[in-house]
Amino acid sequence: MRQQLFDVDVEGLIRQIHPKYRAVWEGLAPEDQRALALYFLPHRSAKDVLEPKRPRVIKWYCPFAAQCDFPSGHRYCINVFTGCAHHCEYCYAQAYEPDEAAPKSNFERLLLKDLDDLERWDVPPAPVHLSNSTDPFQPLEATAGHTRLALTEILRHRYRFTTVTILTKNPLLPVRRGYLDLFQALGTLPEDHPRHAEFAARAQPGFVIEVSLAFWREDARQHYDPGAPPLDERIEGLRALHAHGIPLVLRIDPLFPRSPLPTRPPASLADFDLPEAQTLDDLERLAALAKDLHARHVVYSPVKIVQPRGGQLSPTMQALRRVYEACARPAKPVFRGGSWRLPDAIARAHIIQPFLDICRRYDMPAKYCKHNLIETP
Repeated sequence: MRQQLFDVDVEGLIRQIHPKYRAVWEGLAPEDQRALALYFLPHRSAKDVLEPKRPRVIKWYCPFAAQCDFPSGHRYCINVFTGCAHHCEYCYAQAYEPDEAAPKSNFERLLLKDLDDLERWDVPPAPVHLSNSTDPFQPLEATAGHTRLALTEILRHRYRFTTVTILTKNPLLPVRRGYLDLFQALGTLPEDHPRHAEFAARAQPGFVIEVSLAFWREDARQHYDPGAPPLDERIEGLRALHAHGIPLVLRIDPLFPRSPLPTRPPASLADFDLPEAQTLDDLERLAALAKDLHARHVVYSPVKIVQPRGGQLSPTMQALRRVYEACARPAKPVFRGGSWRLPDAIARAHIIQPFLDICRRYDMPAKYCKHNLIETP
């Protein structure tokens, strides 16, 4: 049952919502509009325009993007740690996350408060993602256990969530540490869940693990994913999850330029002191693996060169930026959202289309990362 806060002007909160988020409230039933306002918006802010900042741990998925550009809608993200031990060269979270990984202070207390608020105001169910800015199964999980705690509490409050999505580069950790029963329990919505019939009719799983595996060769992994688990461990984890019936998505993400580069005259990555990240043969093998694992689909996006928070580009990313400059001439790489990107036409012709052709040959659906997110029910 929804609770009314008599000392909060909820209608006033709704009128003050920042225009870039207003689309999420439009079209909802009045009681759902009120529930979302009470959960996401600060109750006593002196500002004239309000943004969704109030929750402690179970947060608005993307607080930076306007809904017209990134129509994620009402969905949650739980970042169980700050920072990430993997230190992947291309990670977009470098733009805002600290360098070192650490557990969040008072994580359990804050998580339980957010769950209590979801229940108190009867917030309608929505997808939840763990995590967009930190790997939930990095080595910290073995001691802190924040991901296990979050998933256990989500299961206790399963009515408040639709799809539960895990994004990781370490699928073997939960297999070895006994998370499989928890994963399986999260996979089916309760019969009294408002979207149970819809999910059942579509054979839509309530729990999915997305595993990042952008490389097929260990030398490429060591160069671009220096702190992440070795490829053989990731593949072992993937196969174990598949054997236990856990729905999988393979993220062959990001996609890198490959030799010969679309430069004039043609050049190779070696000319820029970079190892080959992904040959077409590598991508073939990754697509074949996805097919063998019965992955629901694969996810892709071209690699971005992210400006780190308060720091300089690494030597690897400086070299990749020079690659982008050479490929884009006489134009320049596009700087948007804190990162450099290849012009769209070059990225599609050189990086994306050959990958999509491979996926088509393997009858493997491929989703751009943004679409993968916003299409998760």
